[in-house]
This record gives sequence, C-alpha cells and structure tokens, in this order.
Amino acid sequence: MLAPMSKVLDAFWRALGYCLLPRVIFLSLLPVLLLGGLAFGLAWFFWDPAVEGVRQFLLNTPMLAPVTAWIDKFTGGAFRSVIGPLVVVALTVPVMIVASLLLVSTFMGSTVVGLVARRRFETLERRHGGRWWQALWWSFGSTVAALVVMVVSLPLWVIPPLALLVPPLIWGWLTYRVMVYDALADHATHDERLTLMRRHRAPLLVIGIVSGYLGAAPSLVWAMGALALPMMPLLIPVFVWLYTLVFVLASLWFTHYSLAALDAMRRQQAVEVLPPVVTPAPAAPVLPGGPTTGSDSFPPIALP
Repeated sequence: MLAPMSKVLDAFWRALGYCLLPRVIFLSLLPVLLLGGLAFGLAWFFWDPAVEGVRQFLLNTPMLAPVTAWIDKFTGGAFRSVIGPLVVVALTVPVMIVASLLLVSTFMGSTVVGLVARRRFETLERRHGGRWWQALWWSFGSTVAALVVMVVSLPLWVIPPLALLVPPLIWGWLTYRVMVYDALADHATHDERLTLMRRHRAPLLVIGIVSGYLGAAPSLVWAMGALALPMMPLLIPVFVWLYTLVFVLASLWFTHYSLAALDAMRRQQAVEVLPPVVTPAPAAPVLPGGPTTGSDSFPPIALP
C-alpha cells in the first residue's frame, strides 16, 4: 500500500502545481460564469419565497409542526428564523456540487487531459477507447446512482458522525467514476480502462473520497452564510467558484495518477511480450589443416 499511496501524493502535488497555471485558472472561470450566473439569478428572485415556503411547510404540516414548535421553544425562537434557510441550503448544495462536477467534466476534462499529456506523457499512445456519447452516458448513469443513494441515505445525515461520513463518500464515489473515465477516455482502450480501475480501485477511491471532503468544505461556509439572508444571492457565485476549483484539482489529480498508471502498465506489458534473449553457444576451435573427426584426425600415409 505504501507504493500506491506515494504515487497518489506525487499526483496530488503535481495537480496542485498545475492549478496555478494561467490557462487552468482562466478555464475554471467558465463554469463559474455559467452556473454562478444561473444560481445568482435564481437566488435573487426566488430565495425569499423558497425560504418562506419551507418555513410554512414545516409549521403547517401536522406531523412536523409539534416537533418544529418544540425545537423553536427550546432555542428561544431562533429555530424559526434559521430552519428555512438551512433546509433550502441543504437541498441546494447537492445540486450545486453535482452541477459543478459535470460542468468541469464537460468543459475542462479533455483540456486537462491534453495539458497533462503534452507536459508529461508525450509518447503515450492515444487509443481512443471512449467516445463522447459513452462519456455522457457513463456520467449520467453514475450521477443517477449517486443521487439515488443520496436520497436513500438522507435519514442518516441527521446522525452527527454519519453526517460527516456519508455525503463525502457519495461525492467521492461519483467523482472517482466520472473523473477516471475522462482521464482515460482518449488514451486507454475499454479493456485497459477497466483493468486500471480494478487494479487501482483503492488509490482511486482515496483520491475520490479526499476530493469529496474538499468539495464538502465550502458547505460549511453555506451554513454560516445562511444566517445572512440578504447576502446569499451575492455569496452563491463565490461558492460555485470554490466547488469548481475543488473539482478542477480533482480532475488534474485523477489525470496525473491515471495516465502514470496506464504508462506503467503498458511498459510492463511491453517487457513481458519481448522474446527471451538466447546467447549462442561458443564455437569449437578449428585446428590448422581443417576440421577433424575421431580416428580420421591424421591424413593417410602412402606406402612405397
């Protein structure tokens, strides 16, 4: 396990350095402009109605009203003003995370792979094992599976220890599935990609889970910002930018590790298929007068 983890750390530091390249910084602004602008517009026009609608739903639902009233009384009336924004944020954050991941994968995936390949793996052959529609279908299927697991696991999110474990695991698995496909789509064949994902499942999942925790970190700022309702429409583009930076780092991280693993696997396969080197046996020494054999070593003597 030490050798794969050292390669994971090596890929991380390389990815961190690539995040400082001007081209990467510029491209990371494109998802921010698209998703951040859309989220800003929705928050500007619908934030207050959404918060008020959630508050009224909790207060008027027969099953939830007694619990809400008891918590509000226990907190001295503060819960009534906070529960609406917190619920809206809790419903919005997963959508923002998934949208940021898919936008980075769509607009920056091929660019990131091309950048890493030109700088580190110029001789690595491109075998084009994945098409754009296959990548789209793979991302769609993985996203649907992650959302289903997220909805099923929502009751676990109210338990403090599990609330810190379950969401990052889901986002980490989704990041692992989407980013590895993007990293290997151009260079690896279908069989090579499946082989690498099977052999390196543990290191790749570690990268995904760490990326999931990094992606969940901006959510803490969401919880703090939910108390400042007038500032939320202005803060949303900042959060989108943070999510985008996290997934750009994850994309670079997966690309560095995956292409290095692919290059190492092909080098190993090339060594295994080489024919063994046969050393020729040393030739027998030849005496003066030509080759000799057995009793015919001396020429016949003519009698007078």
